[in-house]
Amino acid sequence: MRYFIEFSYNGKNYHGWQSQPNANSVQETLEKAMSTILRTPIALIGAGRTDSGVHAKQMFAHFDINEPLDMYFCNRLNAFLPKDIAIHQLHKVKDDAHARFDAVKRTYQYYISTVKDAFAYEYSMYLNSPLDIKAMNTAAQVLFKYIDFQCFSKTHTDVKTYLCKIYEAHWERVDSQLVFTISADRFLRNMVRAVVGTLIEVGLHKLSFADFEEIIHSRNRSNAGASVPACGLFLTQVEYPEEIFLKKVS
Repeated sequence: MRYFIEFSYNGKNYHGWQSQPNANSVQETLEKAMSTILRTPIALIGAGRTDSGVHAKQMFAHFDINEPLDMYFCNRLNAFLPKDIAIHQLHKVKDDAHARFDAVKRTYQYYISTVKDAFAYEYSMYLNSPLDIKAMNTAAQVLFKYIDFQCFSKTHTDVKTYLCKIYEAHWERVDSQLVFTISADRFLRNMVRAVVGTLIEVGLHKLSFADFEEIIHSRNRSNAGASVPACGLFLTQVEYPEEIFLKKVS
């Protein structure tokens, strides 16, 4: 039987989602806890991989197990896990459902604090320079014209294509913070942080709209802006076709 597990995590203490040698990851932590509780080795396939220090308000992973799981499994798992990983629901899915390949849309949000905040500094980028939000939103609309975003991808990655379909990209002011929301069918390594860093250059009037578009045309990461800090980035939603779900277990 195949299940999707839905969860969230604070990425501060983890080197990203994916397991890696000599580094603490969300995947390894969750697999160890589930394998202990279920008394059988559990291998998780995530909806994607977040970088070191990036957070997730909604994340999915799938796994297979021979025995059916009951409605108390999530509570048992939450009691076993550290405080910075929270399990929300367990979904029984079709046998061929895939947490990564079946995802049709992913949404990220990036937070910038415009005033010094003793409580927000771990979950946002602090920037007190005046930003032209209107210009940043105008530049963000340019993203809809393109599907090749190699200029925003981390170099030397193992991807076969740099093509992404962007569905949403905009800035809004929420109290003393600026929030950037972006949705796409897929994202490249480090893509959102590079997009934000480049749009900040537009907001500071260091780049024009023409410059921003030329960066995309160049397909060269060195032409784009610097990557913003990971602490301000959240994976907020992963969407799937309804037909792959059979039922919610809890």
